[in-house]
Amino acid sequence: MQAGNAHYRTMNDIPEIIPVFPLKAALLLPNGQMPLNIFEPRYIEMLNAVMAGKRIIGMIQPCLDGDSHAAARPVSDLCEVGCMGRVTTYAETGDGRILITLQGICRFRVLEEVMSRQPFRQCRIAPFLTDLEEVSGTEEVNRQALLRAFRDYLDANNLDADWDSISRAGNETLVNALAMMSPFGPAEKQALLEAADLKTRAETLIAITEIALAKDKDDFGSSLQ
Repeated sequence: MQAGNAHYRTMNDIPEIIPVFPLKAALLLPNGQMPLNIFEPRYIEMLNAVMAGKRIIGMIQPCLDGDSHAAARPVSDLCEVGCMGRVTTYAETGDGRILITLQGICRFRVLEEVMSRQPFRQCRIAPFLTDLEEVSGTEEVNRQALLRAFRDYLDANNLDADWDSISRAGNETLVNALAMMSPFGPAEKQALLEAADLKTRAETLIAITEIALAKDKDDFGSSLQ
């Protein structure tokens, strides 16, 4: 796995403890690109520390509402699984904000939160080392079904897309980009993050999209009655 100018190949390349950025409905995936607008003072401090170190931030969602297992988690107010990324672009705006891009490296499981005097949170993590390997099974993705569901969703919501770029994208890029940009809620985003492989992620994305389309049709029908 390469992110920016850095290579991540083994456990030795991954920090044991990383700063985490809890953000609801935000989805970062390995090799994905996530732009962020940093303005809160604690996250400005986090970014200053990150840029002086390994340039790694762990994106993770707050614990999902109604999760009955939350009290048994290592960190009860965070989801168990997130994705770490490397800061690959950095720009100061002049008005106190910092614009960055994170490139996804690999997913991780939270083992415990580490107490420190820093204003931002840090966790000890276990990385998904298989994410560092070349993605296999991309040919197993049902590309046509994915594109059909995506097109139907756009049409139903009067949205458009750059179909030339989409048609040129490889299956890994296509699946992960559509998953990250999808307008679905926290639970759906977490399901996409935790999918076992690319094929499963594509199937999950198709299913979520079809459910959303069916719900829209039901809501529309109910509004006419």
